Amino acid sequence: MIPHLNISRARLAFILGGLAMFGPFSIDTVFPAFLVMARDLGVGKVAMQQTISVYLIGYAAMSLFHGPISDAIGRKKVLLAGITVFTLASVGAALATDMATMLAYRALQGLSAGVGLIVGRAVVRDALDGDDAQRLMSQISMIFGIAPAIAPVIGGWILGFSDWHGIFWFLAGFGVLLGLLTAWGLPESHPPGARTPLRAGTMLRDYWGMVSNRRFRLLTLAGTANFGALFLYISSAPDFVMGLLGLGEQDFVWFFAPTIGGMMLGAFASGRAAGRITGKRLVEWGFLCCGVAGVYNLGYNALVDAPSLPWAILPTALGAFGIALVFPIVTLAILDMYPRQRGGASSMQAFVGLLSNAAIAGLLSPLVSHDALLMAVVSACFTLVAYGLWRWYVAHNRLAPL
Repeated sequence: MIPHLNISRARLAFILGGLAMFGPFSIDTVFPAFLVMARDLGVGKVAMQQTISVYLIGYAAMSLFHGPISDAIGRKKVLLAGITVFTLASVGAALATDMATMLAYRALQGLSAGVGLIVGRAVVRDALDGDDAQRLMSQISMIFGIAPAIAPVIGGWILGFSDWHGIFWFLAGFGVLLGLLTAWGLPESHPPGARTPLRAGTMLRDYWGMVSNRRFRLLTLAGTANFGALFLYISSAPDFVMGLLGLGEQDFVWFFAPTIGGMMLGAFASGRAAGRITGKRLVEWGFLCCGVAGVYNLGYNALVDAPSLPWAILPTALGAFGIALVFPIVTLAILDMYPRQRGGASSMQAFVGLLSNAAIAGLLSPLVSHDALLMAVVSACFTLVAYGLWRWYVAHNRLAPL
């Protein structure tokens, strides 16, 4: 039980984990429908990839505001407003009959979907400190990790008895359910006495201070690049699963289940390690796993003519495990730099990551997703850059707590 919030840790983790599911559900549930949506809307592969890009651009743009608004008026109001907009946007997408309308509602989904993850991180730090916060963040990661594994399965299942419109009706229903759960079960974690006024000038100065802070830049970019190695495969899932692996619309589980299983196992290990292993050492172990995954991925794809199960998904599973070890430590270190602007710090971290993800989905993925070896090379480069940034951070911030 968390006394000052009058909520159990398990219930808080469950609600915040559900809120964090907005993102992967909005992307991954739609993947199995890419081909039929492209046919019905009269567009090609590159245009369908833009349904991810516009979503992520909207997500990134609004991510700069979710946190500061919650710093000013409280976390719960912002969460409920975001959930409402997401639900209405999902209804609009379900009713779309042309690509322009679909892109507009996908952008609106993106503008609202980030509220769960961004404000949820601030709630974690409002509620708990130190090792307890790391454990809660890891529990949320485990719950959140279920979404990318089951989302494409749900999408494929819906296509079995309905058309692609049914997927967006499902997302609308998910929004309604999560809105009720948040309204009923989540207390306000940011009391009026701790709130900071929302002023454009102050927000710009705060953000400029963050991007001018070398510690913030290095940690944020290291986490972003590290996840980029995996997100390249997530955003390329239709090509990777159906094109390179030769599987069907109902077979996305063969990619997502092991990958997200690795992430959940890593989150569990991170929670168990809290208070027993220093954050710095845990991050080093996480990068070691990511490095081994990258080397294996390069070697495997250089030696085979075509990737196949189960060998082709082993590196993404191991890489996801390593990312889950790194993520809670890096995120909490970023939030601890700005105890009075945790929402803003979470927003800026998310903004940088989402711009990267949008570029990967909209620009990089279409260029490399046709070639397994090329994907492996690009993914390994992301990991190498991430580790280099991390080592730079450690070399110049030896006294910084982790």
